[in-house]
Amino acid sequence: MSTPERLSERQLRVLEAVIQTYIETAEPAGSRTIARRYGLGVSPATIRNIMGELEAGGYLFHPHTSAGRIPTDRAYRVYVDSLMHLAPPSREAQQTLQAELPASRSAMDQLLRRAAQVLGVLTQELGVAAAPTFDLVVLDRLELVQVSSERLLMMLTLRTGAVRTIFVEVRGAIAPEALQRVTQVLNERLAGLTVEQIRVSLGERLRDAGGTPEGQELLNIFVAEREELFDLSGEAQEVVLGSAQMLADQPEFASNVRMRELLHLTERRDLLREALRARHAGLTITIGGENADPRLGGFTLVTASYRTGDLRGVIGVLGPTRMPYEKIIGLVEHTSLLVEGLLT
Repeated sequence: MSTPERLSERQLRVLEAVIQTYIETAEPAGSRTIARRYGLGVSPATIRNIMGELEAGGYLFHPHTSAGRIPTDRAYRVYVDSLMHLAPPSREAQQTLQAELPASRSAMDQLLRRAAQVLGVLTQELGVAAAPTFDLVVLDRLELVQVSSERLLMMLTLRTGAVRTIFVEVRGAIAPEALQRVTQVLNERLAGLTVEQIRVSLGERLRDAGGTPEGQELLNIFVAEREELFDLSGEAQEVVLGSAQMLADQPEFASNVRMRELLHLTERRDLLREALRARHAGLTITIGGENADPRLGGFTLVTASYRTGDLRGVIGVLGPTRMPYEKIIGLVEHTSLLVEGLLT
C-alpha cells in the first residue's frame, strides 16, 4: 500500500476514520466521535488538531463553524488509492447477481439493462452501463456507392462481421472511375486499422494519395470530416440506467437543487454517454471534481470494462462521493466479469 508523501501515519489514520464515519452516517465527523469509535490512542484534543492540519491541507472541510469535518474529493482519492481494504462481494450478493442475470445468451441491451438494475439495488446507487464502443474494432473493408448527385453511401465492414452505413455529402456527381480509385486508396490505407486509429491518423495516411483532382477533392472531404464519418458511437454506445430511486433516497439528494441535478443526469443520457465513453480498460474511478464535466462534480463514477470479441463496453454505478468504495468496487468488478461471461 502506497502512502501519500505529505501525510504522516497518524494523519492517515485520522483521515481514514473521518471518511469511514462520514460514509456510514452522512454526518460531519467530530473529534470526540472519532476518539470514541476508533480508539486511535490519542485524545480528542489531539485528533482535533490533526483534523485541523488535514483541513489546512485540503483533505477535510466543515460546512459551518460548529460542525465536524467532511472529506473532500482529495481525501476520497487518498482513501481509494492508499487506505481502503477491498471487500469481495458477499455470497448473498453473488447469488443475487447470478440469479437475476439471464443464464442463457440474450440480447445485449436486455442483459445490460438488467445488470444495471441489479447492481443499483445491491449498491444503493444508480446502476449504469454502456453498450460496446466500436473504437477498437478493426475495419475489414469499405465500399462507396453514389446514391444521388450530392450524396455517397459508405459501407464499413468490420472484423466483428457488423456492417455500418454512413452518408457522405459531396458537391456533385463523381465519375465512376474516380470513385473506384478513391475506394481502392481508402481500402489500401485503412483496412486493418481500428476505427479510432482511422480517426486519429486519416490525414497523415492520405497525405500523398495523389490521383485526379476529382478524386483528391473527395479524399479531402474524408480528411476534413473524419471525426464525424468514423464516429460510430452514436449507434453503438447506448447508455442504460437502473432505477434512480435508490440514489434519490440518499441524504445528499434531500435538497431540491441536488434532486434536480440527479433528474437532469437521468434525462440527459448524452452527458453520461460522454463520461462513459472516456473510460479506460479495467477499473476506473473518478471522484467529484475529477470528472471532466462540471455537472458531475458532486458524483463519483465507478466502472469496470467488459469485452465481447473486439468490442468493449463498461458497467458500473454513479453515486455521491460519499459511498462505500470498498464494497462497491468489488460488486462492480464482479458484475463486469459476469456480463463478459454471458456475452461470450
